[in-house]
Amino acid sequence: MSRARICLATGVVVSALAVGGLPAAALAESPAKATVAAAATHPYRHSDSVRQIQLQGATNVRDLGGYRTYDGDTVRYGQVYRADALGKLTDADVTTLGRLGLGKVIDFRVPVEVQYDGADRLPSGLTATSRPVTDNGLYAQLLTAIGSRDPVKQEEMLGGGKAEAFMKDVYRTFVTNPENRARFAETLRDITDGDRRSPLLYHCTSGKDRTGWMSYVLLRVLGVPSRTAESDYLASNDYRAAYDAKVRAGLKQSGLMQNPDLLIPLQEVRTDYLGAALAEMEKDYGSLHGYLREGLGLDYRTLAKLRGRLVGS
Repeated sequence: MSRARICLATGVVVSALAVGGLPAAALAESPAKATVAAAATHPYRHSDSVRQIQLQGATNVRDLGGYRTYDGDTVRYGQVYRADALGKLTDADVTTLGRLGLGKVIDFRVPVEVQYDGADRLPSGLTATSRPVTDNGLYAQLLTAIGSRDPVKQEEMLGGGKAEAFMKDVYRTFVTNPENRARFAETLRDITDGDRRSPLLYHCTSGKDRTGWMSYVLLRVLGVPSRTAESDYLASNDYRAAYDAKVRAGLKQSGLMQNPDLLIPLQEVRTDYLGAALAEMEKDYGSLHGYLREGLGLDYRTLAKLRGRLVGS
């Protein structure tokens, strides 16, 4: 592999790892082999317990509808979607997204991720709204480690629980960083003020950390039990497992890493990561509602309107 190609590949991997995932471009095949081709008439059936939107160029695109709330209501289908990066979608995938009737797409990726993984491919007339959530400085650290091709340095940076600890720090910034809070709040307001005829989709690179936190908070606001919201969060591991394994194999084969399993804590979502954000939330705001009101600036009227918008028949 040439020096230039190594630098590019390293940048692609690191830009995604900066938020705990890996992009469709990173040293591995398209996610097409890990997913089923989109259905001809609709990307999924409402009766299915699995809410995945089946695409060839993305693996973790899901409808947040269908979950039951504490009081027996149901989150409406076809209103809010969560996703991973949309830069590698096929023409057929773009057509599938077009059938969803999306009115807005929000991209939580930082600029360097967009640079290496590509801007979203979206239906005509739809442009993603950039709303970057910080990577907490992980990009620069991993650029040094992976780019060095030095297994000792990589072990020093990622081994011995260091990767897990860094991920917990990233999750804490979802609560402590004012800019992050502002961007999550903007997204909830966009959903609240949206129209049923114009669904909203938000995404990051792997659709699991920033997107996972946003989805967990939204489901809890809607009255979905914490265990159910946590299950939605953890489901990213199932959707991404095959593809992420291919990425690790590609890194080993390329010689960039002797032990790519060091990346597993960065590729996965874990209850400990979610727990770190929730513990920070309780410490700073006392409860989820404190985080919503004081941290995100959402009053009771807004939260009631949000629930009315997304819950019911």
